[in-house]
Parts: sequence; structure tokens; C-alpha cells
Amino acid sequence: MSPIIEINDVHKNFGHLKVLNGVSFDIERGEVVAVIGRSGSGKSTMLRSVNRLEKIDRGRLVVCGHVVSDPSVDLHQLRRDVGIVFQSFNLFPHLTVRENVALGPRVARKLGRAETAKISEAALARVNLLEKLDVYPEQLSGGQQQRVAIARSLAMEPQVMLFDEVTSALDPYLTGEVLGVMEDLARGGMTMLVVTHEMEFAKRVANSIIFMNEGRVWERGPGGMLDDPQTLELRQFVGKT
Repeated sequence: MSPIIEINDVHKNFGHLKVLNGVSFDIERGEVVAVIGRSGSGKSTMLRSVNRLEKIDRGRLVVCGHVVSDPSVDLHQLRRDVGIVFQSFNLFPHLTVRENVALGPRVARKLGRAETAKISEAALARVNLLEKLDVYPEQLSGGQQQRVAIARSLAMEPQVMLFDEVTSALDPYLTGEVLGVMEDLARGGMTMLVVTHEMEFAKRVANSIIFMNEGRVWERGPGGMLDDPQTLELRQFVGKT
């Protein structure tokens, strides 16, 4: 079987600034891959390229069978197959939790009220928030809002989930809530590409870790690579010098 994500020699510039400089790696179905690196190393740009929030300049990118690097790719279908969760929750404040989660299936998948209700409840159960169905986002903690954002992506029944520093705005307790949900998804077989600064989570949950530096994949390996870095740059990043 082909990898579910194939990234081959991907380049991206913002003006004269080269952000991605020949990024290449594959992810198999059911794998969890954590991406670490300093600010400006290209992590988030690479992640956003996977579901075409950023257009690459050169290279080939195939996700869930969609050739993302092809200008004619069906973005609607791509984004049904690839969910993404950001640092900011982006919930609609005037909608209840149930309504926020149901919006995608209702609008994008054209499902009826009964079916969207069932999907919303199932998604919220997966993030342990079923009891918050009828409250508004402002009544939730930051961690709960982020879990609703995850449920909103899950309601689209994606094949792949992307996470972009989803805990960086949360305190340690709330971070633990969100990481616990992500661990549950990983155990359930969800394919996940996770940009994170949570090193212990990466070591414990990810099948492999990618260290990005200067817009490239600098090192890739299992969690143990953080204890035995092979390059000076990764040793400096994890404080092993």
C-alpha cells in the first residue's frame, strides 16, 4: 500500500525568504508523526501545505490519494479527508458546542439534522465533552474549547488529522486534557501529523519524530533520538550539549 501522506522535495518561498527547502518524508496509514524544531524552521508551513492552506512552489505532495501539488486538486474533498486543528480554537461564539460541531457535516456534507446530531454527539464523546453539548464556547475552559475544535474536525470523519501547536496557548493542566484526547485518537488508529513543542508527548505517542531545521528534515527517528541526537543542531535544540 502507498503511504497516506507523501511529501517529495517540497519547496516554498515567501518572497525572498526560503521557508521549505526540499522537504521529503512519507507517513503510513495509522502512524503518528511528531514534528519539532525552532521557530522559523518551516514546521507550520509544511503542515499547512498538506491540506493546501499554503501552496508549494515546487515538489510533489500527495495526501489520501489527492495530488495536493496539482493546481486542479479538489479542495473540498481534500479537506473532508484531512482535518486540521490550530493553536486558536476558532469556534463560533454565538453557536452552542453542538452547533459548532454539527456545522461542518451539515454544510459541507449536506447531512440532515438527525444525522448531524448523531455525528456531533459521537465526536464530542470521543473528546469527553458530551455533557457540554448545549453550552456556549465562552462557558468553557481553553482546554475544553480546544477539545471542541478537535471534535469539530472529527465530525467530518477525516482520514488524517493535522495538529499545529494546539497546546501552546494552554496552561499545563489544560494541556494534559488535550494531549490525553490526542493519545486516545492515536490508540484508535488515527493517522496524525503533529507539530508540537511537547517533547514527552512526542516521545511517548509518536511512531517517529521529525526534527526540522532551516526548512529541511534534519533528523528523523523514534522517540529515543531525542536522548541520542545525531547532529549538533538537534543536540542544541534538546539541550544535550
